[in-house]
Amino acid sequence: MHPNLSSTCYIHAWIRWPQQYAAGSAITGEMQPRDAKRKHREKKGLPYAGELAEQNFDDLLTILKWNHEHDIGFYRCTSQSFVPWNSQYEIEALPNIDTIRKIAATCGKFIQNHDMRLSFHPDYFVKPASTTQSTREKARKSLENHGTWLDLMNLPQTTEYPINIHMGGHYGDKEETADRFAAFIETVSSSVVDRLVIENDDNPNLWSVTELVEDIYPTTGCPVTFDYHHHAFSAEGTTYREGFELAAETWDPRPVTHYSEPAVLHGEDAGRPQTHSSYVNRVPSWLRSQADIMIECDGKELAVDRIQTATYN
Repeated sequence: MHPNLSSTCYIHAWIRWPQQYAAGSAITGEMQPRDAKRKHREKKGLPYAGELAEQNFDDLLTILKWNHEHDIGFYRCTSQSFVPWNSQYEIEALPNIDTIRKIAATCGKFIQNHDMRLSFHPDYFVKPASTTQSTREKARKSLENHGTWLDLMNLPQTTEYPINIHMGGHYGDKEETADRFAAFIETVSSSVVDRLVIENDDNPNLWSVTELVEDIYPTTGCPVTFDYHHHAFSAEGTTYREGFELAAETWDPRPVTHYSEPAVLHGEDAGRPQTHSSYVNRVPSWLRSQADIMIECDGKELAVDRIQTATYN
Protein backbone atom coordinates (compact mmCIF):
# COMPACT_ATOMS: atom_id res chain seq x y z
CA MET A 1 0.00 0.00 0.00
CA HIS A 2 1.32 3.44 -0.92
CA PRO A 3 -1.12 5.77 0.88
CA ASN A 4 0.83 8.88 -0.05
CA LEU A 5 -0.42 8.75 -3.65
CA SER A 6 -4.05 9.32 -4.40
CA SER A 7 -6.88 9.06 -6.87
CA THR A 8 -8.92 12.09 -7.83
CA CYS A 9 -11.80 10.16 -9.33
CA TYR A 10 -15.25 11.58 -8.73
CA ILE A 11 -18.40 9.62 -8.00
CA HIS A 12 -20.77 11.79 -10.01
CA ALA A 13 -19.05 13.91 -12.57
CA TRP A 14 -18.47 11.46 -15.41
CA ILE A 15 -15.77 9.57 -13.59
CA ARG A 16 -13.55 7.00 -15.17
CA TRP A 17 -14.63 3.80 -13.54
CA PRO A 18 -12.53 0.61 -13.58
CA GLN A 19 -14.62 -2.37 -14.67
CA GLN A 20 -13.31 -5.91 -14.13
CA TYR A 21 -13.55 -8.33 -17.03
CA ALA A 22 -13.52 -12.09 -16.63
CA ALA A 23 -9.82 -12.19 -17.26
CA GLY A 24 -9.29 -9.78 -14.39
CA SER A 25 -7.89 -6.90 -16.40
CA ALA A 26 -9.23 -3.43 -15.71
CA ILE A 27 -10.44 -1.12 -18.43
CA THR A 28 -11.72 2.41 -18.19
CA GLY A 29 -15.40 3.04 -18.66
CA GLU A 30 -17.88 5.72 -17.69
CA MET A 31 -20.22 5.94 -14.72
CA GLN A 32 -23.26 8.17 -14.90
CA PRO A 33 -23.67 10.64 -12.04
CA ARG A 34 -26.42 9.89 -9.57
CA ASP A 35 -27.46 13.50 -9.36
CA ALA A 36 -30.96 14.85 -9.87
CA LYS A 37 -32.43 17.81 -11.70
CA ARG A 38 -34.76 20.35 -10.15
CA LYS A 39 -37.81 18.99 -11.96
CA HIS A 40 -37.15 15.57 -10.44
CA ARG A 41 -36.72 17.09 -6.99
CA GLU A 42 -40.03 18.90 -7.21
CA LYS A 43 -41.84 15.85 -8.56
CA LYS A 44 -40.30 13.03 -6.51
CA GLY A 45 -39.22 14.81 -3.34
CA LEU A 46 -37.26 13.44 -0.39
CA PRO A 47 -37.75 9.72 -1.13
CA TYR A 48 -35.95 10.18 -4.45
CA ALA A 49 -33.17 12.25 -2.88
CA GLY A 50 -32.75 9.54 -0.27
CA GLU A 51 -32.55 6.84 -2.93
CA LEU A 52 -29.78 8.72 -4.75
CA ALA A 53 -27.87 9.41 -1.54
CA GLU A 54 -28.04 5.73 -0.59
CA GLN A 55 -26.74 4.71 -4.01
CA ASN A 56 -23.93 7.25 -3.79
CA PHE A 57 -22.71 5.96 -0.43
CA ASP A 58 -22.92 2.44 -1.82
CA ASP A 59 -20.86 3.54 -4.83
CA LEU A 60 -18.33 5.14 -2.50
CA LEU A 61 -17.83 1.82 -0.73
CA THR A 62 -17.25 0.10 -4.07
CA ILE A 63 -14.69 2.75 -5.06
CA LEU A 64 -12.88 2.50 -1.72
CA LYS A 65 -12.56 -1.27 -2.12
CA TRP A 66 -11.24 -0.87 -5.66
CA ASN A 67 -8.77 1.76 -4.53
CA HIS A 68 -7.50 -0.50 -1.75
CA GLU A 69 -7.02 -3.38 -4.19
CA HIS A 70 -4.97 -1.07 -6.41
CA ASP A 71 -2.78 0.48 -3.70
CA ILE A 72 -4.56 3.84 -3.64
CA GLY A 73 -4.85 4.96 -0.05
CA PHE A 74 -6.16 8.52 -0.44
CA TYR A 75 -9.42 9.43 -2.14
CA ARG A 76 -10.93 12.78 -3.02
CA CYS A 77 -14.70 12.45 -2.96
CA THR A 78 -16.93 14.67 -5.05
CA SER A 79 -18.96 17.35 -3.35
CA GLN A 80 -21.36 17.66 -6.26
CA SER A 81 -24.70 16.43 -5.00
CA PHE A 82 -23.23 13.62 -2.91
CA VAL A 83 -26.46 13.95 -0.99
CA PRO A 84 -28.69 15.61 -3.62
CA TRP A 85 -30.26 19.00 -2.76
CA ASN A 86 -28.91 18.77 0.79
CA SER A 87 -29.02 22.56 1.04
CA GLN A 88 -32.82 22.31 0.95
CA TYR A 89 -33.31 19.97 3.94
CA GLU A 90 -31.64 18.32 6.91
CA ILE A 91 -30.31 14.88 6.07
CA GLU A 92 -32.23 13.40 9.00
CA ALA A 93 -35.42 14.10 7.04
CA LEU A 94 -34.59 11.45 4.43
CA PRO A 95 -36.97 8.50 4.82
CA ASN A 96 -34.15 5.96 4.42
CA ILE A 97 -31.68 7.71 6.73
CA ASP A 98 -31.18 4.55 8.81
CA THR A 99 -30.05 2.60 5.74
CA ILE A 100 -27.80 5.48 4.68
CA ARG A 101 -26.24 5.54 8.15
CA LYS A 102 -25.40 1.84 7.95
CA ILE A 103 -23.76 2.11 4.52
CA ALA A 104 -21.91 5.30 5.49
CA ALA A 105 -20.64 3.68 8.69
CA THR A 106 -19.39 0.73 6.63
CA CYS A 107 -17.50 3.18 4.40
CA GLY A 108 -15.91 4.83 7.42
CA LYS A 109 -14.97 1.51 8.99
CA PHE A 110 -13.33 0.38 5.75
CA ILE A 111 -11.38 3.65 5.53
CA GLN A 112 -10.07 3.34 9.08
CA ASN A 113 -9.40 -0.40 8.96
CA HIS A 114 -7.22 0.06 5.89
CA ASP A 115 -5.50 3.26 7.02
CA MET A 116 -6.95 5.29 4.15
CA ARG A 117 -7.73 8.99 3.92
CA LEU A 118 -10.81 10.62 2.44
CA SER A 119 -11.16 14.30 1.59
CA PHE A 120 -13.90 16.59 0.33
CA HIS A 121 -13.37 19.69 -1.80
CA PRO A 122 -16.55 21.82 -1.68
CA ASP A 123 -17.61 23.69 -4.79
CA TYR A 124 -16.20 27.03 -5.93
CA PHE A 125 -19.21 28.97 -4.59
CA VAL A 126 -18.17 28.14 -1.01
CA LYS A 127 -16.64 31.50 -0.08
CA PRO A 128 -16.69 31.89 3.70
CA ALA A 129 -14.80 35.22 3.65
CA SER A 130 -17.14 36.90 1.18
CA THR A 131 -18.30 40.44 1.87
CA THR A 132 -21.88 39.27 1.26
CA GLN A 133 -23.76 37.77 4.20
CA SER A 134 -25.92 35.53 2.02
CA THR A 135 -22.81 34.06 0.36
CA ARG A 136 -21.24 33.36 3.75
CA GLU A 137 -24.45 31.68 4.89
CA LYS A 138 -24.49 29.45 1.80
CA ALA A 139 -20.88 28.57 2.52
CA ARG A 140 -21.73 27.72 6.13
CA LYS A 141 -24.59 25.45 5.08
CA SER A 142 -22.48 23.66 2.49
CA LEU A 143 -19.61 23.10 4.89
CA GLU A 144 -21.93 21.83 7.62
CA ASN A 145 -23.33 19.32 5.14
CA HIS A 146 -19.82 18.09 4.37
CA GLY A 147 -19.12 17.74 8.07
CA THR A 148 -22.34 15.77 8.50
CA TRP A 149 -21.43 13.38 5.67
CA LEU A 150 -18.08 12.63 7.33
CA ASP A 151 -19.82 12.24 10.68
CA LEU A 152 -22.20 9.71 9.10
CA MET A 153 -19.11 7.67 8.26
CA ASN A 154 -18.02 7.92 11.92
CA LEU A 155 -14.72 9.41 10.82
CA PRO A 156 -12.88 11.39 13.50
CA GLN A 157 -13.19 15.15 13.42
CA THR A 158 -9.59 15.81 12.43
CA THR A 159 -7.72 16.92 9.34
CA GLU A 160 -6.87 13.28 8.69
CA TYR A 161 -10.16 13.57 6.76
CA PRO A 162 -10.00 17.16 5.49
CA ILE A 163 -12.59 19.49 4.04
CA ASN A 164 -10.49 21.55 1.63
CA ILE A 165 -11.47 25.07 0.55
CA HIS A 166 -10.05 28.25 -0.97
CA MET A 167 -10.43 31.67 0.62
CA GLY A 168 -12.14 32.98 -2.51
CA GLY A 169 -10.47 36.37 -2.81
CA HIS A 170 -8.92 39.38 -1.04
CA TYR A 171 -12.11 41.40 -1.62
CA GLY A 172 -10.13 44.62 -1.74
CA ASP A 173 -8.70 44.36 1.76
CA LYS A 174 -6.67 41.35 2.84
CA GLU A 175 -6.75 42.14 6.57
CA GLU A 176 -10.52 42.58 6.65
CA THR A 177 -10.95 39.38 4.66
CA ALA A 178 -8.80 37.49 7.16
CA ASP A 179 -10.88 38.94 10.00
CA ARG A 180 -14.14 37.90 8.30
CA PHE A 181 -12.84 34.39 7.83
CA ALA A 182 -11.80 34.17 11.47
CA ALA A 183 -15.27 35.36 12.48
CA PHE A 184 -16.86 32.82 10.14
CA ILE A 185 -14.90 30.01 11.77
CA GLU A 186 -16.62 30.87 15.05
CA THR A 187 -20.03 30.15 13.49
CA VAL A 188 -19.44 26.57 12.30
CA SER A 189 -19.53 23.34 14.26
CA SER A 190 -16.60 21.16 15.26
CA SER A 191 -17.65 18.78 12.47
CA VAL A 192 -16.39 21.48 10.11
CA VAL A 193 -13.75 23.54 11.86
CA ASP A 194 -11.76 20.53 13.12
CA ARG A 195 -11.48 19.24 9.54
CA LEU A 196 -11.16 22.49 7.60
CA VAL A 197 -8.01 23.15 5.56
CA ILE A 198 -7.16 26.07 3.24
CA GLU A 199 -5.44 25.76 -0.13
CA ASN A 200 -3.18 28.27 -1.87
CA ASP A 201 -4.50 29.81 -5.10
CA ASP A 202 -3.22 29.77 -8.67
CA ASN A 203 -3.45 33.54 -9.02
CA PRO A 204 -0.91 36.12 -7.78
CA ASN A 205 -3.77 38.40 -6.78
CA LEU A 206 -5.32 35.84 -4.43
CA TRP A 207 -3.87 33.85 -1.51
CA SER A 208 -0.35 32.45 -1.49
CA VAL A 209 1.03 29.83 0.88
CA THR A 210 2.94 32.54 2.75
CA GLU A 211 -0.18 34.67 3.23
CA LEU A 212 -2.25 31.73 4.43
CA VAL A 213 0.41 30.62 6.89
CA GLU A 214 1.03 34.13 8.23
CA ASP A 215 -2.45 35.66 8.12
CA ILE A 216 -4.99 32.82 8.35
CA TYR A 217 -3.46 29.93 10.25
CA PRO A 218 -2.52 31.85 13.44
CA THR A 219 -6.10 33.04 14.10
CA THR A 220 -8.03 29.99 12.88
CA GLY A 221 -5.78 26.96 13.28
CA CYS A 222 -6.74 25.80 9.77
CA PRO A 223 -3.83 23.90 8.18
CA VAL A 224 -2.61 25.04 4.79
CA THR A 225 -2.80 22.62 1.85
CA PHE A 226 0.20 23.13 -0.42
CA ASP A 227 -0.77 22.91 -4.08
CA TYR A 228 2.44 22.39 -6.03
CA HIS A 229 1.11 23.59 -9.39
CA HIS A 230 -0.66 26.62 -7.90
CA HIS A 231 2.56 27.69 -6.19
CA ALA A 232 4.05 28.55 -9.58
CA PHE A 233 1.56 31.43 -9.84
CA SER A 234 1.72 32.76 -6.27
CA ALA A 235 5.16 31.83 -4.96
CA GLU A 236 6.14 35.28 -3.65
CA GLY A 237 9.82 34.43 -4.01
CA THR A 238 9.70 31.04 -2.29
CA THR A 239 10.78 27.79 -3.90
CA TYR A 240 8.46 24.79 -4.14
CA ARG A 241 10.22 23.13 -1.25
CA GLU A 242 10.15 26.26 0.89
CA GLY A 243 6.44 26.70 0.17
CA PHE A 244 5.72 23.11 1.11
CA GLU A 245 7.72 23.32 4.32
CA LEU A 246 5.86 26.47 5.36
CA ALA A 247 2.53 24.71 4.84
CA ALA A 248 3.66 21.42 6.40
CA GLU A 249 4.37 23.14 9.70
CA THR A 250 0.65 23.84 10.08
CA TRP A 251 -0.34 20.16 9.88
CA ASP A 252 -0.90 17.44 12.41
CA PRO A 253 -1.28 14.68 11.21
CA ARG A 254 0.74 14.15 8.02
CA PRO A 255 0.24 17.04 5.59
CA VAL A 256 -1.78 16.80 2.39
CA THR A 257 -0.30 18.16 -0.83
CA HIS A 258 -1.93 18.55 -4.25
CA TYR A 259 0.31 17.71 -7.17
CA SER A 260 -0.22 18.32 -10.87
CA GLU A 261 1.69 19.60 -13.87
CA PRO A 262 0.72 22.21 -16.48
CA ALA A 263 -1.00 20.83 -19.55
CA VAL A 264 1.29 22.88 -21.81
CA LEU A 265 4.29 21.00 -20.42
CA HIS A 266 2.81 17.83 -21.90
CA GLY A 267 1.93 19.41 -25.23
CA GLU A 268 -1.78 19.32 -24.41
CA ASP A 269 -4.18 21.96 -25.67
CA ALA A 270 -4.74 24.36 -22.78
CA GLY A 271 -6.53 27.68 -22.70
CA ARG A 272 -4.53 28.93 -19.72
CA PRO A 273 -1.24 28.03 -18.04
CA GLN A 274 -3.07 26.94 -14.87
CA THR A 275 -4.78 24.04 -16.69
CA HIS A 276 -3.80 20.64 -15.28
CA SER A 277 -2.29 17.94 -17.47
CA SER A 278 -3.88 14.53 -17.93
CA TYR A 279 -0.84 12.79 -16.43
CA VAL A 280 2.28 13.68 -14.47
CA ASN A 281 5.85 12.67 -15.25
CA ARG A 282 7.24 12.60 -11.75
CA VAL A 283 6.63 13.53 -8.13
CA PRO A 284 9.71 14.88 -6.31
CA SER A 285 11.12 12.34 -3.85
CA TRP A 286 11.35 14.94 -1.08
CA LEU A 287 7.61 15.56 -1.44
CA ARG A 288 6.66 11.87 -1.52
CA SER A 289 8.54 11.24 1.70
CA GLN A 290 6.83 14.00 3.67
CA ALA A 291 3.20 14.22 2.52
CA ASP A 292 0.12 12.37 1.38
CA ILE A 293 -0.18 13.47 -2.21
CA MET A 294 -3.37 14.12 -4.14
CA ILE A 295 -2.65 13.62 -7.84
CA GLU A 296 -4.89 16.16 -9.61
CA CYS A 297 -5.00 14.99 -13.21
CA ASP A 298 -7.68 14.47 -15.82
CA GLY A 299 -6.33 10.94 -16.16
CA LYS A 300 -7.57 10.24 -12.63
CA GLU A 301 -6.80 6.69 -11.47
CA LEU A 302 -4.94 5.99 -14.71
CA ALA A 303 -2.57 8.85 -13.87
CA VAL A 304 -2.07 7.43 -10.38
CA ASP A 305 -1.34 3.97 -11.76
CA ARG A 306 1.20 5.39 -14.20
CA ILE A 307 3.10 7.35 -11.58
CA GLN A 308 2.98 4.47 -9.08
CA THR A 309 4.47 2.16 -11.67
CA ALA A 310 7.21 4.66 -12.51
CA THR A 311 7.96 5.39 -8.85
CA TYR A 312 7.82 2.03 -7.12
CA ASN A 313 8.85 -0.47 -9.80
